Amino acid sequence: MLGIAAQVVFVASWLVAASWQGKRYSVLKQSVSDLYARTAPHGIFLVIVLTICGAVTIGFALFSVRPALRLGGRAATVGSVLLALSVAGLGDLMSPFERLACRAADPGCTTSMAVSNSGGKLDGNLTAIGVVLLVLAAFFLAHAMQRIPGWRAWARPTRLTAVLIIGLTVAEALTKANTGGYGLFERLIAATAAVAIAALGIGILRRSRDAGGSEPGSTNQLDRVSTGGSPKMSVWKRMTSPRWKVVALVTALVAVLLIVLLLLGDTLGVNHQGHTSLPSPPAVTANTLH
Repeated sequence: MLGIAAQVVFVASWLVAASWQGKRYSVLKQSVSDLYARTAPHGIFLVIVLTICGAVTIGFALFSVRPALRLGGRAATVGSVLLALSVAGLGDLMSPFERLACRAADPGCTTSMAVSNSGGKLDGNLTAIGVVLLVLAAFFLAHAMQRIPGWRAWARPTRLTAVLIIGLTVAEALTKANTGGYGLFERLIAATAAVAIAALGIGILRRSRDAGGSEPGSTNQLDRVSTGGSPKMSVWKRMTSPRWKVVALVTALVAVLLIVLLLLGDTLGVNHQGHTSLPSPPAVTANTLH
């Protein structure tokens, strides 16, 4: 499923892009947005990848999540639309218009300079609003899941994921930009959202296959959950048993792997020299003093 692949590519892209940012860039201190700032080396690469991932995620939310959870009522529709409009959907799709004027790693670039252009302002606003929409989407989808027998076990881990994202967002907000931990918290938010969306995609894919190709969330599919006796039903019931511990474990493993890769990225970054296009300050000569 493209929705699952998009999350993998999304995380891999900014992990890889950090390796060619130069020795002044720190993945623990500086944001993902710096990776595709107008002065970032090969910034267009990340712009293209994020735009595609955002488009795929929007399609996944509207044409996979919504049909799969439609028996959950209006909450499923609202949650799907919010997911499409969130930082993981529309936020990534708008990446070409969210490019900062410069990177914090660029000599002479300050926070005010980075957001001095329209791209910087749009990036800050869309990201902040997008994270809020992502959290709201999780709560609405959890409510819809609670009303569907085959998805009821997913409601609690979905809410816990939303709470985790809230906690990481608060931690990021309390950390000063371009200081230790700021970049890490931002990446943990992005990775947590990607893992959660990918897990949802896997759940939809498995249910669709078990239903013999019928649409996820259909009445025939739910009938299989409520009836028992056949070996196939036994497999289905095992698949829909409470899975929040597994999801939590996978999220924890991904978080640990992400931290390790980020630390390695800082180490590898020393061996690469980034190039910037910031204008050099005018030289002061004797003539300029008169």
